[in-house]
Order: sequence, then structure tokens, then C-alpha cells
Amino acid sequence: MKKLILSLLLAITFSAQAKSEKWIIDTAHSKVGFEISHLVIATVEGKFTQFSGDIFFDARDKGNAKSSLKIKTSIDASTIDTGNEKRDQHLKSGDFFDVKKFPKVTFVSTRVASKDNRNLKIEGDLTMAGVTKKVTLDTTYLGAVEAYDVKRIAFKATTTIKREDFGLKWNDVVEAGPVVGSEVTIELRIQAKRAADL
Repeated sequence: MKKLILSLLLAITFSAQAKSEKWIIDTAHSKVGFEISHLVIATVEGKFTQFSGDIFFDARDKGNAKSSLKIKTSIDASTIDTGNEKRDQHLKSGDFFDVKKFPKVTFVSTRVASKDNRNLKIEGDLTMAGVTKKVTLDTTYLGAVEAYDVKRIAFKATTTIKREDFGLKWNDVVEAGPVVGSEVTIELRIQAKRAADL
């Protein structure tokens, strides 16, 4: 009886995993951006121009996003772009990302929570400048479409982190206050193609 129950559990688990398909992030139609305060009264926006990642997800089962969704991404830290070359070089230095020592920023999901299967909370490990911390992405699943014989899915997500938690502690102070804020808002727009169609 125990063997029968174990076999059924394994079969159910395998069946659920089998539904999950691999999707590859389409960098031409995705964005990894951020925003941080500058001189208290303003903000600086930026993005990373080179990144990659895989998503494992069952787009066919509307009730299965929570159990089927897994994400693994890698960002080239040296491609940070705030629209100012001097500032970007400083961000790449040892005062911030230290890209020569830590060339990649990575995120690997560990858990997904959902109330309505469209609005998700994706928990995972964010590694930046050699430091790994747990973060939660407030995520909206935007749906699936098929175009040019390729199935696509899309998500948008945000989270806020403290840069000092990742060792990015450099700052300066002027009369108005700190030059660089502490909290960084990360904004993601992700579109992915089904690997089986490529």
C-alpha cells in the first residue's frame, strides 16, 4: 500500500513538472531598469543593456502559475547605463558594482506565492557585488500570445532594495543631503519566447 501511494505521488509530481515549459527571455523586448534618488529632490534612472535568463512556466494551466513558475537570470553588470558615461564608469568601479571582480548580477527564484494567479510574489536570491540577499518581486503575469509561429509570455515586476545591503555604500553629502539615495527601485519588463518554438 505504501509503495502504491508513493508511486502515485511521484506520478503526480512528474506530471506537474512535465507541464512546465522552458521560455527564454527575449532581450530585444525586455527591460531591466532601476531608479534611485539623487540630491534628495531628483532621481536617476538606469538600465542594464545585456542580460539573459530562462523561465520555466506552464502557460497552459491558468491555475498552476504558483507551482510551475521558476526563474533564473544573469545580468552583465558592466552594461549599466544611466545616460552619463562618467557616472556609469563610477558605478562600475569598486565604489559600487566592482564589475571586474563581480561581473554578474543574478537572480534565482525560490518560491512563488499567488492569490489570483495573475498577481504573484516571486521570492528569490539576488546576488550583486558578491552579496546574496532574499528579495521579493511584486509581479504581474501579463499573459501569453503567439506571433510569427512563436509563443510568448510576459511579466512586469518591481521590488525595492537597499544598496548598502549589497555593499554598495559609497556616498557623499552636500548641503541638501546625501548625493545618492539608499533605496533602489528595480523595475522589470520581461517578455520570453517558448524554447520549443526556436
